Amino acid sequence: MDIAWLDYAIVAILGALVGSGELVSRYRDAPAGAIHTWPARFYILINIAASIAALFVIHVFNWHFGVTSGDAPVRWTQVGIAGTGAMALFRSSLFTVRVGDRDVAVGPISFLQVFRDAADREVDRLRARARSDSVADLMEGIDYRKAIEGLPPYCLALMQNVAAEDQQKMLQALALLDKDPTIDPAIKVRILGLQLMNVVGPNVLSAAVKSLRKQMEDQESGARSQK
Repeated sequence: MDIAWLDYAIVAILGALVGSGELVSRYRDAPAGAIHTWPARFYILINIAASIAALFVIHVFNWHFGVTSGDAPVRWTQVGIAGTGAMALFRSSLFTVRVGDRDVAVGPISFLQVFRDAADREVDRLRARARSDSVADLMEGIDYRKAIEGLPPYCLALMQNVAAEDQQKMLQALALLDKDPTIDPAIKVRILGLQLMNVVGPNVLSAAVKSLRKQMEDQESGARSQK
């Protein structure tokens, strides 16, 4: 393969990884689902196109970025900057306009934001139904009081690399849920499942509930189901 085409192929891959990584980081419970919608794929294509365009401009103007130690270092510096830094242009704003009580950035970032928001909404819609069905089945017959006391620490104990900040945010959210007297316990137990799923993922939550189901079962619900 010609070196020039190889460079463009590399920056395209880097651009795709940058775009995919940004989307995946926003949906930690099911990262793969974040890139399976057309807005998300289009957003990734924008990253790829930006990286390719950046390398083309770099070659046209023969930018070396201060590297003078040889052709190979210059080449890989150009490829690295084009592949990972091209979207800095799209994330820049030409100026900021005050609209009501908000500062609105005007420039390429506005174009990028449209597609990122579209990807977010589409992924949210698709994931919402799947998450609702999964939690409803998983938490069926579980007593809320038993679950809130044992399930969160058990899930966190199963995981080895949950950031302290993520743990703290989850525990704070669960504390607020537990104190709310207006929510029915049958609904609370599902919200509990969703909060845990956001941090540990559906597979870990499923394994934890399966392991503790006998200890967390709602005895009244179980008695009714046996009649």
